[in-house]
Amino acid sequence: MTVAFMLWRRLDTPGHDACRLEENDTSWILDGMSVFCQNGVPASLAYRVVCDFKWYTERGYVQGWIGAQPVELSIQRERDGVWTLNGVTVSNLENCIDLDLGFTPATNLVPLRRLALREDQAADSLAAWLDVSAGILEVLPQRYERRAGTKYWYEAPSVDYAAMLEVTQIGFIRRYPGLWEAEM
Repeated sequence: MTVAFMLWRRLDTPGHDACRLEENDTSWILDGMSVFCQNGVPASLAYRVVCDFKWYTERGYVQGWIGAQPVELSIQRERDGVWTLNGVTVSNLENCIDLDLGFTPATNLVPLRRLALREDQAADSLAAWLDVSAGILEVLPQRYERRAGTKYWYEAPSVDYAAMLEVTQIGFIRRYPGLWEAEM
């Protein structure tokens, strides 16, 4: 069953992203498509992220292309915290719970839902961040602080980003300063 959907416009380069959130008997599913310009070439990436009912990432898929480069990635997180990328174990991600697909704002919904912060509450969260161009997963430390209603202060120091995010009631990002803005 589809619970919600979003359409974003990218602000730092030409592009759009459309995503829907679905719920079934066993999981939450983010399904989406992102089209954008990456280093001067067009990119088209379909994605899916599956989480359990506690919003712990179980697996993700990315398929499409960046210019002439085909992209087909399968990401798995085992219950013991081991992450694999296309069947190969990726080290140093054992403490990561979330999958962050760096090319879409959709995956920020996952830690926001999982953390369920009250106003004036903050939490640190480690994500397995996908660098889709390089085809690698890396640790992305993140911090979310709920300031008021649908406003969250967000920090990702390893990528030198900090801003006030505006989100919908369900947790999709409405405004991601300098990067994304919801169109509907």
